[in-house]
This record gives sequence, C-alpha cells and structure tokens, in this order.
Amino acid sequence: MIPRYARKEMTDIWEPATKFKIWYEIEAHACDAQAELGVIPKENAEAVWKAKDVEFDVARIDEIEAVTKHDVIAFLTHLAEHVGSDEARFVHQGMTSSDVLDTCLNVQLVRAADILIKDMDGLLAALKKRAMEHKMTVRVGRSHGIHAEPTTMGLTFARFYAEMDRNLARLKAAREEVATGAISGAVGTFANIDPHVEEHVCKMLGLKPEPISTQVIPRDRHAMFFATLGVIASSIENVAIEVRHMQRTEVLEGAEFFSMGQKGSSAMPHKKNPVLTENLTGLARLIRMTVIPAMENVALWHERDISHSSVERGIAPDATVTLDFALNRLTGVIDKMIIYPENMLENMNKFPGLVMSQRVLLALTQAGVSREDAYAMVQRNALRVWENREDFQELLLNDPEVVAALGEDGIRAKFDMDYHTKHVDTIFKRVFGA
Repeated sequence: MIPRYARKEMTDIWEPATKFKIWYEIEAHACDAQAELGVIPKENAEAVWKAKDVEFDVARIDEIEAVTKHDVIAFLTHLAEHVGSDEARFVHQGMTSSDVLDTCLNVQLVRAADILIKDMDGLLAALKKRAMEHKMTVRVGRSHGIHAEPTTMGLTFARFYAEMDRNLARLKAAREEVATGAISGAVGTFANIDPHVEEHVCKMLGLKPEPISTQVIPRDRHAMFFATLGVIASSIENVAIEVRHMQRTEVLEGAEFFSMGQKGSSAMPHKKNPVLTENLTGLARLIRMTVIPAMENVALWHERDISHSSVERGIAPDATVTLDFALNRLTGVIDKMIIYPENMLENMNKFPGLVMSQRVLLALTQAGVSREDAYAMVQRNALRVWENREDFQELLLNDPEVVAALGEDGIRAKFDMDYHTKHVDTIFKRVFGA
C-alpha cells in the first residue's frame, strides 16, 4: 500500500488511530454487558466511556509496547491513563487479545467492503451507460486474437457489466461471511466470560456472533473474503486487457481519454499509451497476490497461533486499498473511453466479407451439400481473401459450385450485417432486465 495507489476514505480504515478507536469501542461495549450481568460495577463500565472522545496517542501506545512487547496490553495501559487505573481495572475482564484483534479486523473488513460495494455500483453504472450508448455499434469479434464474426461494442460492455454484477454479488456474500465477532475468551470456551457479552458487543458493532470460535475467528471466512477480492481483480484485468488491445495502433477501436497537457513518452512526442489500463493489470496482480497467504492462514495450530497475524497486517490494507483505487480508476477509464466506430468497420473490412464464412457454410449444408464439401468450398475462397485481400462475396459469386448450390441472390443474402445483431435486444434484456 503506497499513497500513489490509495484513496483516503479507504486508508483511513487502516490507520492505527482507527484501529485503536475500534479496540476501545469493543472494550467499552464489553464492560457495559458485564455490568448488565452484574459481573463488574456499573460505575466502572460508565467510567470507561469517559474516553469516548479521546484521540488515542499512537506514539504513546508504541512507547508502551516497546516495553511490554504486546500491543493489546500497551493499548489497555494507555486507556487506563485516560480512564484511571482504578476505574479501568475491569476492562478486558475475561477476554483474550484475539477477542479484540479479530473482532476489530472484521469491523475493518466490513467497512472496507462497504466502500468496495459502492465502488462496484459506480463501475456498473459506467458500464451500463456505455453499453446502452454502443448497443448497435458493430465491431468484429475475435477468437484467438483473430477476426471471427461481427458483434457490437455494446455487447462487449454488457458482458463486462454482467461479470462485474456477479462480482458485486460475490462481494456482498464475502462481506456477510466476514461480518462476525468473537468475545469468547481463551480458547473460545466462554469459561471466564458470558456469551451475552459477545452478543452485545457484536450487536453494537453490526456483527453476528461467531457460532464457534477457538481463540480466533476461523480463517476460512477471511480466505473467502480475499479470494473474492482476487476474482474481482481478475475481472478488472479482463476489462483492462480489452481496452489495451483496442488502443493498439493497428487496431484503434477504442482508447483511454488523453487529457490536455498529458505526455505519452519522454522520448516520442507522438505516443498515446494505455497507461491507466496497464496500471490496472499490474494492480490486479498485487491484489491476487494476497489470496494464497489468506488461504494458508486457514490452518492454525490447535486453538490458536499467530502465524496469520503478520500476514493479515499486510494483506488486509494492501488488498482493500489497492482494489478500491483500481475500481475507481477503471470506472474513470470506462466513463471517458473514446470509441472509434469507423475504425471498427474498417478493421472488419480489411478482409472483405470474410466474417460471413460460417453463414455461407451453414447455407450450403442446408442446401444439401455435405458439411465436409461445404467447408472445403468456403475455405478455398476464404484463403484467397487472407492471401490477396480479395472480396469474399465476389469470390463466392465466381465459384460455380457455390452458385449452383445457393444461387447468386442466395449468396448476396448471406452478407446482411443485421443478421448478426438480431438478438442483441434479447441479450440486453437478459443482462439489464426489461
């Protein structure tokens, strides 16, 4: 996580001051629940809330931790400095460090997910707008990077919309998966703390009680969360690769917006490079890089070890901050993307009529020609288009076998572009609804 690829709303979630504020709320709410049960005096629970407006001194906590070598103890010591040592003596009653650490982490992940969901909504809106705008803008579809058959730019945007819509559903499920808290004490048995405390703290923080924890919240939840972020990153790269291909000089069917004063190259003034989508490709790699460590965090020794802890301190902010930045960058790329319909038609016609080869093949088989013979008849003409840039329709009209099977009017009828766009409305209804 570096400032260049970070937005403040997301980075604020991972600031030490935010973390300590959440720790404080966990401890204060736990004290309230303990007082309700009569485990601690009510006045002691109320005294903890004297620190509710305190800006915890991160440097002071670090100073204490340098001696204690324990971050939660350092925080509790600092809290007692604000509340008073006698008033604070019941803070953390029956709890263990992971109760605070894990519940806090999940609060942070939920808050991060809420930002990412908002990001996804923005990206979906941009993709839908461009899909509607270019619903019938014809371009050539490609398989293996080679011209295949006509499609539309609107369908390209629509398929990215559908993919991101699936990702939004996955993200909401991942948020739900990780929205649990645990205040269950050492090894998770509630031996020294009543389950009511956990229920109260989770309710106040917008979480669900973890059905069964050990001394930690099970890490399969977090693995699913980070795996979802990795899938979204792959989808971002999927879109970015398409834009990068479209901006290639010999293609130039679409391009990133190039602003006034922008420079493409320190050496070549003519350059307009797809730097934003290249950047997105790289950022996607960084996000996916967090998935395997999250998976490996699932297997911990017995009821708890801390092999996951150092990993999560890195991957939680890195993945969420980077994905937040990437989603916003991609939204901007899509929203401002320049489309070149004339170049799309020009590219399709570089090999005149060739994209209609399958339709001619099917027509020949329907006319009684065997598939093997029909394929050979079409391919021998198609190869001449590849080699000499001759017109495919004219070649077919001069092929006696093809004419005998289809007739001249039958051949010409197979070169109607509308044939390939007749079901676009149906697809759009499937993607966007009626």
